[in-house]
Amino acid sequence: MPFMKRRTFLSLMGAVALTSSMMLTGCGAGSGDDRKIVRIGHVQSQTHPDHLGLEAFANYINEKLGDKYRVEVYPSELLGSQTEMVQLTQTGAIDFVVASTAIMETFSAKYQIFNLPYLFSSVEAYHEAMDDPEVTDPIFKTTSKAGLETVAWLDAGTRNFYTIKTPINQPSDLKGLKIRVQQSPTNVEMMRLLGGTATPMGFGDVYTALQAGILDGAENNELALTDNGHGDICKYYSYDMHQMVPDLLVANYAFLNELSDEERAIFEEGFQIVKRTEQDAWEDAVAEAKDKAENEQHVNFIYPDTAPFQEAMAPLHDSVLAANPELQPIYDLIQQHNAAHTAD
Repeated sequence: MPFMKRRTFLSLMGAVALTSSMMLTGCGAGSGDDRKIVRIGHVQSQTHPDHLGLEAFANYINEKLGDKYRVEVYPSELLGSQTEMVQLTQTGAIDFVVASTAIMETFSAKYQIFNLPYLFSSVEAYHEAMDDPEVTDPIFKTTSKAGLETVAWLDAGTRNFYTIKTPINQPSDLKGLKIRVQQSPTNVEMMRLLGGTATPMGFGDVYTALQAGILDGAENNELALTDNGHGDICKYYSYDMHQMVPDLLVANYAFLNELSDEERAIFEEGFQIVKRTEQDAWEDAVAEAKDKAENEQHVNFIYPDTAPFQEAMAPLHDSVLAANPELQPIYDLIQQHNAAHTAD
């Protein structure tokens, strides 16, 4: 199905699915089934590691608490765009959403720290820092008044620039190019420092914008080339590795607090299952995506010197920390993880 038609179809299906489900007041299909339906929405395909992790979570909760809950996972924007699904999670219309740190930045400025370019020195430092509750708890628990709480982080690899016509070997190659970025002030400023033109938009709109020439490129991990078809249009993928940004499993805060202690313990184990399953699948998924992009979509992979990119974006660290002094202790903790796990 062409991506433009697919987008319209999925939005329609999402509206139908959510409306029908809400008409059943969150319970079973009216035949004596009074279980609560726990809805999870995300933007990725059914083969994406995020979906595999959520399916493992659903199976675990349905097995352990199936007499009271039925977990349903809605992939591919079936319940709307990511921004729309976050809003639905706020209201409790759905219970969980996989959201970007960029969207969560609009609810708490502390999330800005994860969007800083070159925040982590290596993949090992990234994983250890994200597994450190002293790093994450002061951020994940700041949105309760907005009705949201992050309950797990998911690996989203490294974000890199990919373009239709212009290979990116150095920051100056981005000058004048319209690049889609996630919808956050930090990412817009990142592109300004690099000389490009930031074009924030929802992820589901990127394919058609690339196809129509509204964009010259985007920035994301390798799976965007294959899972979302961007490699059909963009033929240059440059490993500048400017960000290691997690995806976040975000819960409706009221739903979490309505769980009994026993139920909450089971859900907490389920959150760990999401994370482990997704991360275990990530490395293989990236390898498969890169192979397909290179050999079937004929994408050219470029490995530039990252030092000029780091130098260009370094002022963003100072400006974000100056504007948000409460981030300094968290930033310092991350630097300790970086020192213990420097890049090869």
